[in-house]
Amino acid sequence: MNEGGAAAMVAAVGLTPSPLQPHPPMHQHQPPPHQHQQQQHQQIPGLRPLRAATFPLPVHYSQLPPNVVAQFEGAFAGPGGGSQPPGGLEQAALAAAQHAHLRPGQQALAPASAPFNSTAISQHFQLGGGGFAIGPPQPQPQQQGHASAPPPPPLFAGHEQRERQQQPQRQQQQPVNKTQLEDNENQARVHNLVENLNIVPNPPELEGWRRKLFHVEDTLVLTEDEFNTYFAHVDNVYSHRSTQAYKKKNFVVSYWDCRLKGRPSGTKKSDDPNKKKRKRTKRELNLCDMKIKITEFWPGSYPQEYLHKLSKPLHWYSTDRYTCVQSGYFDQLSSKIYTVQRVHGGVDNEQTFGPAGAHKHDIVESDRVKKNTVIRTMMQNDRDKLKPTKTYHKKATGAALETVKNHSAKQDLRLYGSCFCPFVQRVWISLELKQMPYQYIEVDPYQKPKSLLRLNPRGLVPAIAHGDWACYESSVLMEYLEDLNEGQALLPASPKERAYSRLWSDHINRHIVPCFYRFLQEQDTARQVTYAEELTTEITKLVKAADPTGPFFLGPNMSFVDVQIAPWIIRLRRVLKPYRGFPEPDPQTRWGKLVNAIEENEATKATVSDDQLYLDSYERYAENRPDTSQVARAVNSGRGLP
Repeated sequence: MNEGGAAAMVAAVGLTPSPLQPHPPMHQHQPPPHQHQQQQHQQIPGLRPLRAATFPLPVHYSQLPPNVVAQFEGAFAGPGGGSQPPGGLEQAALAAAQHAHLRPGQQALAPASAPFNSTAISQHFQLGGGGFAIGPPQPQPQQQGHASAPPPPPLFAGHEQRERQQQPQRQQQQPVNKTQLEDNENQARVHNLVENLNIVPNPPELEGWRRKLFHVEDTLVLTEDEFNTYFAHVDNVYSHRSTQAYKKKNFVVSYWDCRLKGRPSGTKKSDDPNKKKRKRTKRELNLCDMKIKITEFWPGSYPQEYLHKLSKPLHWYSTDRYTCVQSGYFDQLSSKIYTVQRVHGGVDNEQTFGPAGAHKHDIVESDRVKKNTVIRTMMQNDRDKLKPTKTYHKKATGAALETVKNHSAKQDLRLYGSCFCPFVQRVWISLELKQMPYQYIEVDPYQKPKSLLRLNPRGLVPAIAHGDWACYESSVLMEYLEDLNEGQALLPASPKERAYSRLWSDHINRHIVPCFYRFLQEQDTARQVTYAEELTTEITKLVKAADPTGPFFLGPNMSFVDVQIAPWIIRLRRVLKPYRGFPEPDPQTRWGKLVNAIEENEATKATVSDDQLYLDSYERYAENRPDTSQVARAVNSGRGLP
């Protein structure tokens, strides 16, 4: 078939000819003529790039989509169909499809008079997605002006040879790509229909689309862009119930109930400490019983009857997605479609579709119950813009910064710590009280540098390196510094008093510290009151066990127990007061005297940063963000401190 014959077949069935061979539109779905541009294939801003396996070039009649075959057969069948084209329908359809697929300067495949050889074909194409797809793009020669595209060569040497070769080729079927089917099934199992929704505040014809997606009076067929744009404006109407995956079908089905169907209170408890706890309130049951079914079809696997319901005309073969978008056409070979249908009964009882089972309320009531994704996202964005982003600090400030500078020189004893960590501050205060020579090394425990992991495989601070020996855990390190017998002793000489100090140090670690974090991390106001009372009770026990005169736990001098609780006393005013309203102690009480004595101690003040550092670093705790720290995860799960 020559170039003119192929072009005539293209026009006869509505296929898009090469951009260099414009033809008059034959029906309302034909794209207007357009001129070739040198930069035709550049990426349009906002468009996702076309996937590698979505642009099949037909190399045999059996590879043409059934819709194209039906169009050709319809064009030449019946009283008004005209005479059969030379060479038969098969040769005409294939020639026309290849001609419509050619780009400027692109040569058609070798004549099909040779036997169909999948090995030879694979040199030009890559097998994927159940069809042949063009591999990496080849550089195209620069076109000057409007040159004519080369005509496709004859596809068959003769009618008899075509008859001999066509029969065995028809019997050949492309093998089912089992790996692809398994991948589709696995993707469907974890499928989240709304994860790719677009946030477009005011798309065209928004109210009309909202009414259609609310009432679903007939089967709705949407392109991928339409679904991702408009369903985000009505997802508050529906509540997802189930998703069905099919091993050998290229679509996923999900079922959605009207949100006003209601739900009981509570949710299944999770043992995962990192999972955000959801506060679920009971909604009145059975206010509406409407159910919809959403089917997501993979590219190129749509039922014929749905394609004619699309809002965009079809584009069977295109030079690229750029051409489709510029022409306002829907490219069925690279885009999904979605159908939305109203169903009756449960998932296993969907015999009927149609108007029965409509909503028992209007869309205004659905908007009152819950805001849609677009509105919620915009509100969250507005809050984020007004809210300054705070994070933990990586460098000390104030008096603590001066102490870091004074202890930056290399020493045999090295303390690895973080300026915001209270457990580090315990060891730091001990070193300052003892006036021992040491080097302070600031590390980021969230990044866990190799230098820290060599000392502590868990990557936690504080850690100490003394010569070629290393150890970690704050209470253990304080005991180690005591055993060195250097500087001021923090444990008394009497074995009984030493045991007494260890007993109340254990009380601090087992009760006061966990209560501090439970109170700070709790988001429910009523429980915050409960945890505040628990914290006060545990502190009261410690105060009653302290020396009556004080001002420190064992008397006039700061000791082991005072250092154990000092970091959390510092954070009562700097963290618990601004975030939870924890009151400052009365200075005339025994508790007030202990707090004041610890705050005013020179060793304590040397390790304290400015208030803003603690306010910023503990915001994540106050909001109970996921993965805040191992301490936060342990508190959320009810376990002991790590």
